[in-house]
Amino acid sequence: MTTLQNRLAEVFPEPRHRGLKAEIAEVCGVKPASVSNWFGNPEKVATISRENAEKLIAHYKLKVAAAWLAEGKPPKQPSDIGPGTDTTSAPAPHAAPSPEGGEPDLVITQYDETGGSMGHGFNLTDNPPGHIRSWRVTHEWLRLNVPVHTGVKNLAIVTGFGPSMKPMFNPGDPLLVDTGVKVVDHEGVYFFRVGDEGFIKLIQRVPEFDGPGVRLRVISKNPDFPPYDLSPKNPHFEVLGKVLTVWRSEQF
Repeated sequence: MTTLQNRLAEVFPEPRHRGLKAEIAEVCGVKPASVSNWFGNPEKVATISRENAEKLIAHYKLKVAAAWLAEGKPPKQPSDIGPGTDTTSAPAPHAAPSPEGGEPDLVITQYDETGGSMGHGFNLTDNPPGHIRSWRVTHEWLRLNVPVHTGVKNLAIVTGFGPSMKPMFNPGDPLLVDTGVKVVDHEGVYFFRVGDEGFIKLIQRVPEFDGPGVRLRVISKNPDFPPYDLSPKNPHFEVLGKVLTVWRSEQF
């Protein structure tokens, strides 16, 4: 039987994004010190409750069984997910032979094959003018241009849509997104949905006016689109990923 620490390391592999343990503490309603023990103290913590395991599985969309994650009991996969089942929103980046015969290149695919529903039952605010299906890059390019991410398997391409983020990027421009980021833990550009609408916006965490909590301030780069606030507890709000890099096109 695996240890809790081994199981957590498997479902949350290195490099982990900053603030992950604090996120987990918030998701499960426990103290951050407890989560630190989950990850690093096998003598003190051998299991977690199935309720907390279910919260982690639901929040991070983990494809494992609650009993396995909580206590190490087989089977590892839930009964409705077989070994060949496709459980991702986009194919994970895969290897392709290098023309130079060295380390295989990485092929990073678009977030969703259809581009419209994004696999989540919602529509984008504007349809992008065509789609960028995939990028083929070297490992060296990834190390130099995208040094921080939650794992190569979580990288995907989203085609920029709508005018609200001009001049950061234009409709049709490629955006590299880390789909392993599921919580807004610091300021950045995020890919998210609210109900059946999809968005790419800059999000800031701002203190509540009369309480200890925070609100999310959603900001467009285009001044024609005013900012607005959103509650992180809104049940219709879901972070689909964090935008790591954008490439802005210019017409000549």
